[in-house]
Amino acid sequence: MSARKPYVGGNWKMNLNGSQAVDLASKLADGFTAGDQAQATVFPAFPYLEKVGQALTAKNSAIQLGAQDFYHQPNGAFTGEVSLDMLKDVGASVVLIGHSERRHVIGENDILINEKVLASLEAGMEVILCIGEKIEQREANQTDAINTGQLGYGLAGVSGEQMAKVTIAYEPVWAIGTGKTATSQDAQNTHQAVRRALAFLYNDGVANATRIQYGGSCKPTNAAELFAQADIDGGLIGGAALKPEDFLAILQTAAESAGVPA
Repeated sequence: MSARKPYVGGNWKMNLNGSQAVDLASKLADGFTAGDQAQATVFPAFPYLEKVGQALTAKNSAIQLGAQDFYHQPNGAFTGEVSLDMLKDVGASVVLIGHSERRHVIGENDILINEKVLASLEAGMEVILCIGEKIEQREANQTDAINTGQLGYGLAGVSGEQMAKVTIAYEPVWAIGTGKTATSQDAQNTHQAVRRALAFLYNDGVANATRIQYGGSCKPTNAAELFAQADIDGGLIGGAALKPEDFLAILQTAAESAGVPA
């Protein structure tokens, strides 16, 4: 059994209004009692970060507050952007970087993603670095090559010691929001390949300690099978993260996958 602590992130994307976000956070805080066995972070939209953080703090919750994006430069003349200092000021301690929608919808490239990784680690933030292939890349048998390339670019300049603050999220782009899910064995094969790539970039110790989440339509109905795989250390959850009962069920499954009842 892996000694890596399971980790589940809830990416709320551009959903919910303020009261809905606070209500969801409060319900999750009430229901999540397995903080010793599994790590959890929620990623609300920018306008509601502070409110959600306050709701979690009021419940003395172990759930961390994360941000979906940020600008990698210090405070200054960058109209419309949000800095790491601002995120820390409202209580965020984790950032998502390289999410498939930031890459393929917004147009962020590997160079910018690496700049964000380096800036966030310098600021003392935890990082979830997302990687993953599109359907045409998968069909061309390029899955491992794409993931290895995105991993290498994203982690350029990151030391082995800094990797203690980095989690990798494998997102098969073709499975996000489509209801499609890689089979548990397909997901495990890809996670195993990512871990081998980490060993090449660093060493076996770093590779074995780094958590790799699955981020492709993980639901209560398939979480147990996915989390039972040797190299899948939790999930980055989208749609199911908006339903408290579903997200709590996934968190429960993650905690149980560590071998300790929640």
